[in-house]
Amino acid sequence: MLSKCAGRVQPIRAARPAPVAIGRGLSIARTPVVVVRAQQADKPVEVEDASKRNFLRNALAAAAALVPAAAARAEDAAGVASSRMSYSRFLEYLEMGRVKKVDLYENGTIAIVEAVSPELGNRVQRVRVQMPGTSPELLQKFREKKIDFAAHSNAEDGGAVFLNLLGNLAFPLLLVGGLFLLSRRSQGGMGGPGGPGNPMAFGKSRAKFQMEPNTGVTFNDVAGVEEAKQDFMEIVEFLKRPERFTAVGARIPKGCLLVGPPGTGKTLLAKAIAGEAGVPFFSISGSEFVEMFVGVGASRVRDLFKKAKENAPCLVFVDEIDAVGRSRGTGIGGGNDEREQTLNQLLTEMDGFEGNTGIIVIAATNRADILDPALMRSGRLDRKIEFPHPNEDARAKILRIHSRKMNVAGDVNFEELARSSDDFNAAQLKAVCVEAGMLALRRDGTEVCHEDFVEGITAVQAKKKATLNYYA
Repeated sequence: MLSKCAGRVQPIRAARPAPVAIGRGLSIARTPVVVVRAQQADKPVEVEDASKRNFLRNALAAAAALVPAAAARAEDAAGVASSRMSYSRFLEYLEMGRVKKVDLYENGTIAIVEAVSPELGNRVQRVRVQMPGTSPELLQKFREKKIDFAAHSNAEDGGAVFLNLLGNLAFPLLLVGGLFLLSRRSQGGMGGPGGPGNPMAFGKSRAKFQMEPNTGVTFNDVAGVEEAKQDFMEIVEFLKRPERFTAVGARIPKGCLLVGPPGTGKTLLAKAIAGEAGVPFFSISGSEFVEMFVGVGASRVRDLFKKAKENAPCLVFVDEIDAVGRSRGTGIGGGNDEREQTLNQLLTEMDGFEGNTGIIVIAATNRADILDPALMRSGRLDRKIEFPHPNEDARAKILRIHSRKMNVAGDVNFEELARSSDDFNAAQLKAVCVEAGMLALRRDGTEVCHEDFVEGITAVQAKKKATLNYYA
């Protein structure tokens, strides 16, 4: 039980109980119970999940111990023999004096016989014999041969059958329980209803949800895409003060498509939008919709937009949308494959019969040429924003942004560095600043000087050439 105290949380260990006997020569020591003192019972779900895990572990341990115990008990007490013998052969063994012991069950219709088998090198073998019944002559023969025989009641036989059944079921239950625990652990814990550990959550959306986004990124952290920033500032203004737009009858785009090569800042701008808007934010990758099982992707799309409608106004960011938004009719499965069903559901949710007022979808891709035309029509992703490689002025701004938290020396000339980093994208310019900081640390410097940035550019260029040579 839980006890409250004003002090810190302290575990109290209960006394260790005696082992519990299971079968012949086997016992299971009960796990000591750990009771936690807490100031307030503010985490009932975690305590309940821990008790469930402990119960399952103890049940599996007991089942593992019951397998050999039940098997041994069933074989010994119930007399389940490994082989059978005919009644006529039993009589032959009886006349030859090879029968040592007879246990009678089911009113004498079943006998478990211990007999010396010449085929096994005169070793004693336990066999099962179907008897026509017990007669006084047969019992007299047992007495004459001085054979140890006994009749067992149906109650004893029923208990043995129960133990035999338990032994047969223990291994399947152990296997199913182990697979269940393994699947729950691989899905990230026990979880609650609708969580990742719930078996019924297979068709639930895997989108990451933030009620109050705290990305740490604002529009001041983005440079080189001034036109895109202006468009998204209007979207953020609409989410913060929609009455200004409705007063004049203005309508904001329902969706925006960010298009550009890798590393140009598409995802960074999405983080900035989430940080500036201050509304619920859903983020998911396009590949997380599609599964090998038909219908799962469409179910996840429905669940995502259902949650978005419950939290409207909100933002939904779909990264790498080309994984699910590829043009239809080009796959082997035609219109029946899982990806196309997912895309059809996405199109319906974005601008279907019911609509999605208050939900703004932002998608990013570097393969806009393969997207389905229906996805990019007006009313869905109707605003297309290009993210080209930054020019010289943009590269200088990006270098300044990524070096703001660094102790930069006075001799650093960002304009000259921008000219030296031609054809670098935003991600590579960030890597230049990281390399420069590491170089300053290696020489035990207290400031990052201009030469450190120059060497950082050289290091990033060398990595680019190595990558190109690898794929050449």
